[in-house]
Formats: sequence, C-alpha cells, structure tokens
Amino acid sequence: MIKYNPFNWILLILSSLVLMFILAPLAGMFLHTGGHELLETVNDKEVQRSIWLTLWVSFAATFLFAFGAIPLSWLLARRNFPFKNIVQGIIDLPIVLPHTAAGIAILGFISRDGFLGKTADLLGLSLINNPAGIALAMAFVSIPFMINSARDGFAAVPERLEKAALSLGASRSRVFFSISLPLAWRSIMTGFIMMFARGMSEFGAVVIVAYHPMIAPVLIYERFSSFGLKYARPASVLFIVIALAVFILLRLISVRKKETHLLPDAET
Repeated sequence: MIKYNPFNWILLILSSLVLMFILAPLAGMFLHTGGHELLETVNDKEVQRSIWLTLWVSFAATFLFAFGAIPLSWLLARRNFPFKNIVQGIIDLPIVLPHTAAGIAILGFISRDGFLGKTADLLGLSLINNPAGIALAMAFVSIPFMINSARDGFAAVPERLEKAALSLGASRSRVFFSISLPLAWRSIMTGFIMMFARGMSEFGAVVIVAYHPMIAPVLIYERFSSFGLKYARPASVLFIVIALAVFILLRLISVRKKETHLLPDAET
C-alpha cells in the first residue's frame, strides 16, 4: 500500500500532468468530432483506401524486413566483432534523422539515378509514387525499433541454455529456433509492433517518396492544408481508432504466442 507522504504526492502530481498532456489533445479531438462527420468519413472511399493502404504497406514492410532484422539482432546480442559500436550507431541513425532528410535519402536510392532505382527500371518498375517505395520509406525510419527490441530479447536469453543444448549435440540452427527465438519472442513481437506503428505513422519521408497514392498521414495533411481542421479531424479520429484496434489485436497475438511457447516448458 502506497504511503502518501509529500514525496509520493509530488510524484503523483507530476505523473498526472504528463498523462494529461498525452490524453488531453486526443480527448479534445474526439470530443470535437461529431457523429455525423465521423460517419461521413467512415463511408468515404478515399479515406478507406488510404487507411487500408497504410495498414497493409506498413505490415508488409515490417514482415519482410524482419527476416533480416532478427538475425542481425541475434548477432548484435551474441557476437563481438570489429566496429560493433559503429554498426549499432548506423542502425540508430534513422531515428535521429529529420524525416525530410530520410525521405530525400530514400528518394535518391530509389530514383532512376540510384542503385535500386536503376535495377527496378530495368525490370520496368518505378518505385516512386508506388507502394513499394512507400514501404521502403516506412522501413527505413522504423527498422531500428525492431532491431533494438529483438537484440535486447536475445541478450536476455541465458547463454548457458544455448551452450547446454550445443553440448548435447544440437545444431546451431536448432538451438536458435528451439531456444533463442522462443525465449526472445516477446521482445521480437514488441519490436514488430513498434516498427509497424512507427511505419504507419510516418509522414515526412513518405510524402517525399510518394504523395500519391496517399497513405493516411498524407491524406490527413492534405485535407488539413486544403480544407482546414474541421475536415482533417474526423479522418484523424478514424485512423486512430483503427490503429488502436490493430495494436490491441497484435498485442493479444503476442500474449498467446508467449503462452504457447511456455506450455511445453511447464509440462517438462
């Protein structure tokens, strides 16, 4: 039971102010959005396409890049190699880059003058104003969240368990998939959710790579700049509600996965 001495009261007040700072703008946005306006936005085909595009592109980017991010995370957690700190700094760099700078970097990479752009052009593809380009912009700014979270998860797995399995004749791949990956699963899922969330909320990098087709953040900005706050607010509210529902679903999947991996251990 918490004893309400002056120090605890100060902590409670300061904590409440921070929570109010987070909740007040969101609550105000919901309160100032009428039911009729929200219903019109729900039935707006452009808004529906924009939100769907945002969700599936961000999820696809997260899923595909996870195949490289997870092994890299394991290497960072388990191996010492030259310039490891520099590699870690490179991984964290997209977090501190201005969003527009990140977009310009990606644009140069996927344009016809860039390496990836030239390769795609030979195949008759253009990554600019294309969902593939949007996915690359989303992944660029969000992949550090996946790598860092998964790295911390692998680092928390006791090495003695992996060494014991190796000493009993298990291959490194079997140890990875039967011990390391299941025990780090919760952190990996947290990183997956954070990367997905960061990607779907990206605006600055995406708008430089692809104004069209519009993802939800670009659509909200376009409506705000063209028609004002009244028309941008309902789209924002709808996007927040749908994003929250998706995050809750992913969290539930994460919890179920953790329970599934714990059941065999409990039986043994």
